[in-house]
Amino acid sequence: MTAADLIAFEREVDAAFIAGKIRGPIHLSGGNESQLIDIFQDINREDWVFSTWRNHYHALLHGLPRDYVMAETLAGRGMNISSIEHHFFASAIVGGCLPIAVGVAAALKLGGLQRKVWCFVGDMAATTGAFHEAANYAYCQNLPITFVIEDNGFSTNSPTADCWGDVTPLETRNLFVKRYTYERTYPHTGASRWVTFT
Repeated sequence: MTAADLIAFEREVDAAFIAGKIRGPIHLSGGNESQLIDIFQDINREDWVFSTWRNHYHALLHGLPRDYVMAETLAGRGMNISSIEHHFFASAIVGGCLPIAVGVAAALKLGGLQRKVWCFVGDMAATTGAFHEAANYAYCQNLPITFVIEDNGFSTNSPTADCWGDVTPLETRNLFVKRYTYERTYPHTGASRWVTFT
């Protein structure tokens, strides 16, 4: 799949949408063809790819048949293209794939499978708590997952920096975190003894 192939696919979707042939929203990619082609050279076909609502390029580069991706898109299911056979899953929910991707990575590790998970998110999703929880858990558990932030500078149609401020990754900032420890005097839930309700 070349950059020209990817661009041609999106142009075909664009034309079909303008002609009123797609009864659902579409999210087209463009300008990131070479970056994704480079990234997908490191992605094995047996690896799992988790994507966003802007998933056509990911699906095509991961080996989903062009005809299948086009048919799903024309049927109005373009934001949720998935294929168990091709180890591909997309979600229209912002950051919706994050916990699922981490779960699959944990399963691969527990199963001793030499495969990876690749989870794509936009720069808006990368600002959410779900992203930081997923990335932190994956790091602490040494899971076989790579998070790819696709930064186009926008959160939907608003500049990401205007919405969220400095979105520089935390690991590149000079931040100090204060932590303290204590021993609790009450259990996680309830009082100091079990109560049986009748």
